[in-house]
Amino acid sequence: MKNSLLDYLLRKPSALIVGLCLIVLTGIQPHAGEKTASTARQGEWPFHGGDPGGMRFSPLKQINRKNVIKLKEAWTYHMGELERPHSENVRNLIAAFECTPLVIDGVLYLSTPSSRVIALDAETGQEIWKFDPQENAGEKRRYLQHRGVAYWEGNSTTSGQIEKRIVYATQDGKLIALDAKTGVPCRDFGKGGAVDLRQGVGDRWPQLNYTVTSAPAIYKDLVICGSRLQESPSKGPSGDVRAFDVRSGKLVWQFHTVPRPGEFGNDTWEGDSWKDRSGTNVWSTMSVDPERGVVFLPIGSPATDADGRDRKGQNLFGNSLVALDAATGKRLWHFQTVHHDLWDYDLPAQPNLVVIKRGNRTVPAVALITKMGLLFILNRVTGEPIFPIEERPVRASKVPGEEAWPTQPFPLKPPPLVRLTMTAQDISQVTPASNRFCTDLFNSLRYDGIYTPPGPDPTLMFPGSFGGGNWSGASYDPSTNYLYVNVNELGNARGRSRRFWDENLWPCQTPPWGTLNAVDLNKGEIVWKVPLGVVPELEARGIPKTGTPSLGGTIATAGGLVFVAGTYDGLFRAFDSKTGKELWTTTLPANGHATPMTYLGKRNGKQYVVIAAGGGGPFSEKTSDALVAYALPAE
Repeated sequence: MKNSLLDYLLRKPSALIVGLCLIVLTGIQPHAGEKTASTARQGEWPFHGGDPGGMRFSPLKQINRKNVIKLKEAWTYHMGELERPHSENVRNLIAAFECTPLVIDGVLYLSTPSSRVIALDAETGQEIWKFDPQENAGEKRRYLQHRGVAYWEGNSTTSGQIEKRIVYATQDGKLIALDAKTGVPCRDFGKGGAVDLRQGVGDRWPQLNYTVTSAPAIYKDLVICGSRLQESPSKGPSGDVRAFDVRSGKLVWQFHTVPRPGEFGNDTWEGDSWKDRSGTNVWSTMSVDPERGVVFLPIGSPATDADGRDRKGQNLFGNSLVALDAATGKRLWHFQTVHHDLWDYDLPAQPNLVVIKRGNRTVPAVALITKMGLLFILNRVTGEPIFPIEERPVRASKVPGEEAWPTQPFPLKPPPLVRLTMTAQDISQVTPASNRFCTDLFNSLRYDGIYTPPGPDPTLMFPGSFGGGNWSGASYDPSTNYLYVNVNELGNARGRSRRFWDENLWPCQTPPWGTLNAVDLNKGEIVWKVPLGVVPELEARGIPKTGTPSLGGTIATAGGLVFVAGTYDGLFRAFDSKTGKELWTTTLPANGHATPMTYLGKRNGKQYVVIAAGGGGPFSEKTSDALVAYALPAE
């Protein structure tokens, strides 16, 4: 390929010298045919996904298969957002602590559920500064899960010096730029350091939800933002994706996620059903290909996500991966994973920019996980499938006025990462009581396989909206071309407003209920699959390795490891990336419903692995406000 690392380095001697030094220092091997973005800032974690393309891979290997068993807690920081204690020993987290921090130049940056940003010394966990956008809110302080911030640096237009900014958006829809050194708002950005993201897309619906929970994307001097919107009603704030100048906060471009008349895709909405359509938003994390100048948008479901009677048609760009020219916002290509969504099967995860070997050549590609457990691998430049995808007939809706799309796309490779069907023989038997409860529930539901349309009778949706992959996403090792994905085996009992589980919140199908998967992207095959998580009560009854649902993704390292928390047993784990063997576990202060990250101490040269352990939710009574760092002990 013309974009190979070797060709690039040979054309730029200065880059060759730097690249060779990095290879010598770290022992990493650049992937033939593509630059390895993770090598750009050795030892740091400057993007939410590690690099702009969301590989979630670190070339560090100080912690490796042989010594990971020695990993110990190095420091813990308490971010301080807990409710007042109900008793001396019980504290409840106000909202989920789901942040993946950044580390740049020895400083760790994290965000909290009340949209605070905190800077810590990355080696000690000591606080450097903190910024609170709700400083004067008092008892009206609002909380919502927040998954991280973005970092930008560039030449100042006034002093000519290098300027460094932390850019993020808040639960009340403000885009804020902070001085990375001091935490002080950048007064030249928007109004006093902030841009009101509601203006132009949500100001007509002041009472409806418009917020941001994920880190924005950075491309050159642009900050690109999505939003989190309501799932109903169907009319409300727009899910348009916008780019702002990172210095001034001025709007540069706006992409209509619901096409307007005259725009490509508008004819996929019957009549004027496109008008004022809400949802169809990017609530998750976007990926950027800096070399090609492309930003990849994982777009969610149109509102209302379970009822499409007022939006007949295929409904572009709902449930679509859309590639845009990052400088202009112009659509380059799109791929729709679900037509006319009725199942809340929105795209939940950051797309992974990967490289596929096809014979003697390499192909830049993008891997897209889904709630259905289907894994789509597309050519990053053209949007064409790497492996064949076929449209298969699915069930028609029985709801008067609903027109479910007659087919849905299924990739022939890789195989589904979760079960796509459920029968009476698949009902859980972990206990007699669970079997009775789940049998009665299953028999009360209508089920015609995957993509069974909801209603008018209570309906089983399997996999459910919390099945397959979620915002947890995936990680990618460029040296092996393996993609690592933790997935959930869980359905929905639609019409009964509950998950498909028993009174203990144990899923109603036979285990495993959650797995960790390694997928060979070159072959489109699952290399290994292991249960992820345990249920202590069932282990005590002699039923081990059931797996559990998880929220919080994986990272991969050159040390041959995959780190993942996310499970409902409160454990943090490391697996052998080649075999799936569990090599290390530790008990967290509470469930780690976040994706970890890793970095090298700037002064001491020690590798750290960090996870936010907040717990909470229906699966854990134990809660915490802890950000925990692990490292190897001094020898």
